[in-house]
Amino acid sequence: MTLPADPDQDAVALRSAMVKGLAEAECCANPAWLTAAGVVPRHAFVPGFYLPTVVPEAQDLTVWQPVTPGLDYGRWLASTYSDATLITQLCGEETDWTSPKARRGGVPTSRFTLPSLIMRTWSDAEIHEGHTVLEIGTGTGYSTALACELLGSSHVTTIEIDSARLERAARALRACGYAPTIAQADGLYGYWPEAWFDRVVSACSFRVVPHVLIRQVRPAGKLLVPLSGWLHGGARVLLTVAEDGTAEGPLLPGGISCMPSRTESAAALGNLADWTAGLADASRPARHTHHRLTDPTDEASHLRFLAQCVVPEAQMAFIDGLPHLVDVVSGSVASLTPEGDSWKVREGGPLALWTRIEQLIESFDAAGRPGPETFTLRVEGTAQSLLHPQMPELRLPVPY
Repeated sequence: MTLPADPDQDAVALRSAMVKGLAEAECCANPAWLTAAGVVPRHAFVPGFYLPTVVPEAQDLTVWQPVTPGLDYGRWLASTYSDATLITQLCGEETDWTSPKARRGGVPTSRFTLPSLIMRTWSDAEIHEGHTVLEIGTGTGYSTALACELLGSSHVTTIEIDSARLERAARALRACGYAPTIAQADGLYGYWPEAWFDRVVSACSFRVVPHVLIRQVRPAGKLLVPLSGWLHGGARVLLTVAEDGTAEGPLLPGGISCMPSRTESAAALGNLADWTAGLADASRPARHTHHRLTDPTDEASHLRFLAQCVVPEAQMAFIDGLPHLVDVVSGSVASLTPEGDSWKVREGGPLALWTRIEQLIESFDAAGRPGPETFTLRVEGTAQSLLHPQMPELRLPVPY
């Protein structure tokens, strides 16, 4: 006789193993978060998710296979308690997890963040008992539940822009006995009805630190925000807010992977072939190639983040297999072309995009290729300055 599945019981050993693995990975400086993770039933927040599958006849499109308790109970439960990112939404469209279908192609727009990153985020925000917290990006509600478990529901406010996501998360939180303040709101503007907060922690990234969030933090409070831009370079900053409303703090070490704020998504480039018409006929030798930005390394991601300060509206696009920088705001474009063992660059439009990148790379190299943790971000009024003792000041431009 086969007994019916009981995830609450079956998850006990998996949850214990997950917490042990997180402790061994030393992803969390505050062990109180690990204690909370040992209590919160992670599976209660995941009705289903997609996993990518390699299918030769898919014409290079990713085939996303749904995984639910009904389709594959063991895989669903084991994956839920693994340290892996699980895609829960594609192209902003909600899935009926009672009868999901495989998807051919599609861009992930929401995910069940890997637990080590959640632990690291909450711990890095330096949250302690008695603090009030605003979480930006409720998602599935699992990270919200951890905050409620540690601080108490009355100390937690969580906001989410996606109404369907929020409703599902609210049901899961209530079912688990948690009752934080929950609201549908755009993280760019925070949530004034519950301000002031001791901590504001964002699960999504912004192009610059939203100034209104700083105004919602108590003096001496902290704000942890992931930053990213249209070159897909990322950083995390932990700002401390002063009495006069200025804020300053370090970039945090290590790579990140956060969904961008939906209202700050990269602009559409249009017909890529049209951009090549704006290139100058003359070319020059490239002092640096695109590999410094595109290599799959933490340093390349860090460099892309810095580059976003000098070419904030530029995007990397490959046209006929060759790398181009395209700026839809200024109408500028740059291309890189291999020539023997070297590369040539052509630029067009009012901004010399690749020249700016090269100048940044050269100052970065001259400073000894410093890591993120050696930079400080200072926010004063509308100005946001990235400071390093051996590099010129970089400004995070206010998006248009």
